[in-house]
Formats: sequence, structure tokens, C-alpha cells
Amino acid sequence: MGVSRVCEYAGPQIHLADRLPKARIYTTMNDERHRTNFPPFVPEPPGTMLVDVMPEFLDPRDATPNDAAPPLKRWVWRPAILFVVTCASTFAAGFIYNYSSHDRWQVAALDGLMYCGAVMTILVCHEMGHFLQALRYGVYASYPFFIPMPFTPIGTLGAVIVMDSRHGDRKAVFDIGISGPLAGLIPTFFFLWLGLTWSHVAWIPPGVILFGDPPLVKLFTHWIFGPLPPGFDVVLHPLGFAGWVGLLITSLNLMPIGQLDGGHILYTMLRRNAHAVAVGVFMLAIFFSIRLHLYHWLPMLGLLAFMGIRHPPTADDSVPLGLGRHILGWLTLAFIALGFTPVPIGQ
Repeated sequence: MGVSRVCEYAGPQIHLADRLPKARIYTTMNDERHRTNFPPFVPEPPGTMLVDVMPEFLDPRDATPNDAAPPLKRWVWRPAILFVVTCASTFAAGFIYNYSSHDRWQVAALDGLMYCGAVMTILVCHEMGHFLQALRYGVYASYPFFIPMPFTPIGTLGAVIVMDSRHGDRKAVFDIGISGPLAGLIPTFFFLWLGLTWSHVAWIPPGVILFGDPPLVKLFTHWIFGPLPPGFDVVLHPLGFAGWVGLLITSLNLMPIGQLDGGHILYTMLRRNAHAVAVGVFMLAIFFSIRLHLYHWLPMLGLLAFMGIRHPPTADDSVPLGLGRHILGWLTLAFIALGFTPVPIGQ
């Protein structure tokens, strides 16, 4: 758990610095034997509870009287460079995708700019939802690290923010985890709807690469265009395609596994019972990926296994969430059924 505690007694206060996220603490009464030979930081006045820090995790010189932890520095240049590179990769993806259907490169460049602007707006809103909530609760969070994915149809794998959920209590981690998807869905819905109204229906020749439609896109498409004739499909406007990408990235982030947004939400609602759910979802994902020959998901599942399937405890799991947060949390997780498609790209 993250350590940010003040041990009070008839003397000075000793702060265990926030910069020691891996410290494990346990308490003993003064009449118990110490579990290690490591001396406690607090004297033993009668009847007090001691805070003893495991020596392999914490250097005693790091805990000094009346010394607040200095704020952690945030990287600026690395996130800024990745932001610029991701803008370039998404512009290139939009340009290449639309160049084949235009005779003029100027039109394709304009489409690339629209796609880049829309996708980056969705990602920035998503990550700012996390970042601003982390600032609100005093939990350290880095600036967003955008992930470029050049030479692919979408140009990006999204973005991540580095934070330690063990520094926030149950309610703080819930709010930080859920704010990203909710903030990102606002521009996602806007660009998806606007882009669909600017799209058109055309005959699709055999062998053309098609993008799988999640249920929400199918619903909007039927609402706007009605039933489509056989062999015809909707040619998405760049803004509509950006909305499609936003649905895919948001749905993947809401998977209730590990440190994904869905993992944060599920753990704060179920606490330690979420571990069994996360492992079950992970095993089912592996089973269906192999059974249905959806091998393109296996690298992502391997990355999730490397990062950890179980969610770490928060600073205080006993903090109540309230009925409203529980309802919002389950509704947000249920969005996976509307925004996810198991075959994003196919024929």
C-alpha cells in the first residue's frame, strides 16, 4: 500500500514519505516482540501502537521528523515528443486511408488532419479525465504518454498515465479510473454521430478490407441510413472513423482486468473479490481467442499478463462508495457490450 501516514505521540511528528509507494507497514503493541531487528521510528510510550517498517522496503534515513515528501517531478519532454509523434502517425493513417479514394492529395491531407484532430481530441479528453481527478485527490499522476502506431490503419494504441493507485483510497481510485472513459466518450459520441451523417453508402467490391462494427455503430448506422442493400456498406467520413477508434479504445480500457480503467472500477466496487472476476475474464478471453481463431488479441492478453491481472489494494479499501457510484460503475462496465467488436479489421 502507499504510505502517507503521520504517527503522533508526545514528541515530534514523523512523516513516512509519499515517495515510498512500496513500503509495507504493520502495527504491533508495545508489549509485543518486534518481528524484525529493525528499530521502529517511534519511541515506545506505554499503551501506544507502533508503526514498524519492513527494512527491505525502506531506508530509515528516508523518514525524517517534520520533513514533508518533496513532490515528484513529472516528465515533460517525453510526453510532449510522444504527443507530436502520435499526431504525425494518426495524420499519416488518415491520409493513407483516404488517399486511395481521392485523386487529389490535398483532399486526402485535409481528411488526414480531420481524423488526426478528432482522434487526438478523444485521447486528450480521456487522459485529462484521469489526470484532473488525480490532481483533485492529491494522487501523483504523470502527464499522458501517447502511443504512436505508424503504418497501421488507426495510427495509435491510445495513451497511458503513470500513477500509483495505492496512494488513493477506494473512492479516489474509483473516480480517477472512471473519469477517463466518461470524458473520452463525450467527443467519441459527437464525432461518431457527426461523421456518420457526413458518410455515404457505396457498393463494396469483394476483397476490400472492412472494419468490424460494434453494436453501437450498427445502431447509429441503421438509424441514419436504414437497412443497407446486399453488397453495400457505409464509407465512413474521417470523423466517423475517429469515433469508431474511440469506441474501440474505450471498450478495451474498460476490460475489468489489472490496472486497466475497468480493473480500477471493478476493484473499487468488489474489492478483493475482483481478483477472481479478473482472472476469470482473462481466462475466458484466452479461450475464446483461440477457439474462435481471434489470434490478434493474444499479444494484448500477453501484455496484460505481464502487467498483472490482479489489482493492488488502495490506500484504504474501507472507504464507502455509495449507491450512486456503484450504479455508475456497473453501467460504465456494461458499455463494453455496446462499443467492443471482436474482429476490428477483416474482410
